[in-house]
Amino acid sequence: MPARTLVLPPGPEGPADMQGMRNDPLAFVTGLAHEYGDITCHRADGDTVYLLNRPELARYVLKENGANYTKENTPDDHMLRPLLGNGLLTSDGEEWAKQRRMCAPAFRPSAVRTFDGIVTDATANMLERWRPALDGDTPIAVDHHLTALTLGIITRAILGADIDGIGEGFGRAVDAVNRYIGHYVPADDPDPTDTALRRQGFASARAFLDAVTRTLIASRRATGAAAGSTNLLDAMMSADHQVSDADLRDQVLTIIMAGHETTAKSLTWTLYLLDRNPAEAARVREEVDRVLQGRTPTAADLVDLPVCQRAIKEAMRLYPPVWLTSRRATGPDVIGGYDVAPGTLICISQWVLHRHPDHWDAPEEFVPDRFIDADLPSHLYMPFGGGDRICVGQHFAMVEATLVLAMLTQSVAFELVEGFPVEPEALVTLRPRHGMSMMVRTR
Repeated sequence: MPARTLVLPPGPEGPADMQGMRNDPLAFVTGLAHEYGDITCHRADGDTVYLLNRPELARYVLKENGANYTKENTPDDHMLRPLLGNGLLTSDGEEWAKQRRMCAPAFRPSAVRTFDGIVTDATANMLERWRPALDGDTPIAVDHHLTALTLGIITRAILGADIDGIGEGFGRAVDAVNRYIGHYVPADDPDPTDTALRRQGFASARAFLDAVTRTLIASRRATGAAAGSTNLLDAMMSADHQVSDADLRDQVLTIIMAGHETTAKSLTWTLYLLDRNPAEAARVREEVDRVLQGRTPTAADLVDLPVCQRAIKEAMRLYPPVWLTSRRATGPDVIGGYDVAPGTLICISQWVLHRHPDHWDAPEEFVPDRFIDADLPSHLYMPFGGGDRICVGQHFAMVEATLVLAMLTQSVAFELVEGFPVEPEALVTLRPRHGMSMMVRTR
């Protein structure tokens, strides 16, 4: 009896235009969804790739039948593993579950609320460093400063370490890494953009990040944990876990990278969107002034800052920090009536889901109030991913972003430099291609 012909989703004939996809991946996934619908199929680099654009399908792959879909040998894996090794973002199966159990206590809401002073102190220090540029003619690269800010916060709060003085160098290294791994090209693909110069930049950046991470670990090994310490680094080095230095390196660098980059970009896009939408910016200012009345915010104020939180959530809808999630099918399956063969690459684009016209009114517009008592379908809104592997630090990210936004709004006003080009660039995270240059004025 002949084998049954697989029923595949609609999609373009022949292999995809890989150069075009790499040049503008957001246009590529948007175009597929627009032309072929909510389940599409294309060929890329020898892979059969499905793009799923319905929330129930995302939930099925990431949660309900997640055991059949692995991160191993996906573009996510190929991009991140050269830098992060076998950390929480790249591990799989029981190894991932063990790492998740080890990291989770540090990110519980009760623990995160105790970090408010670290967040506000770091933000106050950043504002003080900005003082010479305030009210002058010198623009501030707010994306770079926010990267340094969130880097300092995550290392102090979660790892108990102070890296003042290397934040800018770390930020430059992160940029170099993103430029390389964000344009992942298989080793056998002679893509002309995969130049020796970019490879060299990545190698130098990785060496720098390795040095910082290993220095943090060696310093803690030498000094030992402080009495009563509850930070994650001390927990990982305790007798309860006995994590090797190699594994510590992978885990610490993963926490640093994942814990600062996405929050920095979310805040950058929030400031940009508030500048473009003055009425919403005024509502944020009114709330901050009314609730705080000039004092420094604390975790206790979060419940009274819903307008701030909705602005951040809406910014993450329009510009999700993680814009694409990929999994590899380990066994046969059927999704939406279409056959899935083992080895099929399954992709879910937050960029597409978050702007899907069937699920969002005025999907291209900045409307924070859409999150008032929002009853969203599961896995429609996924700024922190979905399923069992949803970001362990999502609560920390929202607490941090809200406190930072409140403090900045309290003290200064932002205005995009006239004529400055702003366009999203889909690398590992969704970043402003040219940065974000803004004039910062004292309120």
